Amino acid sequence: MSVYLTAANQLRILKIAAVKNETANVKSFMFHDKTASNALPGQFVMIWIPGVDEVPMSLSMINPEQNLMAISVEKVGEATRALHKMKVGDLVGIRGPFGKGYRVTDNLKTGAAMIAAGGTGIISLAPVCEQLVKNKGCRVTFLLGAKTQSELLFIERLKNLLDNKKHRFIATTDDGSCGEKGLITTVAENILAKEKFDMVFACGPEAMMYKMFMLCERTKMLFQASLERFMRCAVGICGTCVIGKFRVCRDGPVFSGEELRMVKEEFGLFKRGANGRKINL
Repeated sequence: MSVYLTAANQLRILKIAAVKNETANVKSFMFHDKTASNALPGQFVMIWIPGVDEVPMSLSMINPEQNLMAISVEKVGEATRALHKMKVGDLVGIRGPFGKGYRVTDNLKTGAAMIAAGGTGIISLAPVCEQLVKNKGCRVTFLLGAKTQSELLFIERLKNLLDNKKHRFIATTDDGSCGEKGLITTVAENILAKEKFDMVFACGPEAMMYKMFMLCERTKMLFQASLERFMRCAVGICGTCVIGKFRVCRDGPVFSGEELRMVKEEFGLFKRGANGRKINL
């Protein structure tokens, strides 16, 4: 079936069911939507703000039992500023879910996984953590980093989820205002030098993900990361999100370590802007 005719690609007009202030610059918006609430962790939706723009958003919560899903949005541009002004009951358009999500494989059922989330990278990784803990019985080491304490997202949600001696949660901040002072990649490097994991998941600034990728290459750990690129169509046509031979919207946004090896000349170095020109990271 053509991608244009799939239910996921049809624009659905939905009411905002709930709004939650996460930090000074991040809000979560919840919607009842059967299609997107059956997404895989790591997939994304296109959100149309009437009269403004259509932008890609990762799913921060996926609840198929209640046909409920959420996006968590940082206020950074025109579209996100407009979305932050919207209230419960306001209407937006949604297409998706699109792309490939994280592969939470069966071999993790009695194993161990590391999740490294930098800044708003936690948005796509929170559902991964929930699936690993609730459905896979996996031992999770969760590393959450931000510049300062006020920018750490989903702290209580993660602490409640990982409230078990089986799991480990470590927060880091650049200024030392919460948890360990420094970068999560430094903490990850120390742990990976001593312990083995069946899978390492990462999302955050690309420099941070590149460092995690190289750590996993060195220690022979399986790796997955979610990349962020400029997306217009979400179905692999426009080409604005290309990295090497991949189109992030269609072949990603989640890529394995094996796939990232194929684009080492671009990953961590540059991305493309709206005009297709390279932008150094």
